[in-house]
Amino acid sequence: MTAIRGGFLLVAASLAEPTYAALFEFTGSAARNDGTVLYEEQHRVEGLCERGEFEPLEHHVIYLPSRGSGSDQPFAEKWLDYSASAVRPTVNFRQPNFNEFLKVTYPDKDIVSLVWQQPGGDTNRSTLDMPNDLVVDAGFDNFVRRNWQKVITGESVKFRFLAPTRGTDYAFVLEPAQNQTLKADYLVQIRPDSFMLKFLVDPIVLGYSIKGVLTVYSGLTNVRENADQNFTATIRYNVTTYPECELTP
Repeated sequence: MTAIRGGFLLVAASLAEPTYAALFEFTGSAARNDGTVLYEEQHRVEGLCERGEFEPLEHHVIYLPSRGSGSDQPFAEKWLDYSASAVRPTVNFRQPNFNEFLKVTYPDKDIVSLVWQQPGGDTNRSTLDMPNDLVVDAGFDNFVRRNWQKVITGESVKFRFLAPTRGTDYAFVLEPAQNQTLKADYLVQIRPDSFMLKFLVDPIVLGYSIKGVLTVYSGLTNVRENADQNFTATIRYNVTTYPECELTP
């Protein structure tokens, strides 16, 4: 009887684990293949520790010119709200020097609304039906952590990824990756699942630490290089503030 009571107490204690505010902060440095630094990122993610795991709520990203550029003012900003979904946040991205902004919202639980003002051009508005496995923007980072057991055991995961400037989504695969120049505890890549799209879109390679922290990103970024294309870069991340709970299940 004492053992049974002890078991009940342990279960009750785990269920009663408190929920409290938590902060996750990290920085990124984006560079070309030759090592030339293009820009810096500052990330601040406010969330909650629930049942011992970090749940993101609001994410603010500031994009800064590289050090030595002569400017310390942000050239772009992004706000993400994960309160409805950790993998499908609302997105508000602005890059004023190209007069560009992008908004992703969800006016209905099954609908995605997209507003994209092109660099110095027209504003495109569209909606699309939302598949259950859709991943949006930086939600891919949380998607990786929510599939952490598959990541560390080398399994593949299929999903849909939103392409907001094209007004649609595409089938992608998260799978193990190999790369001779990128070092991480776990390397994965996100690549198109379509045979034809494979020839048009290069995979994005991601490196993660044992704790589930994104340490390196290599591929197309969401920061514009010029009016016609975005930067392709390798971004290396460093954590400045860890939440007081686990990042992975």
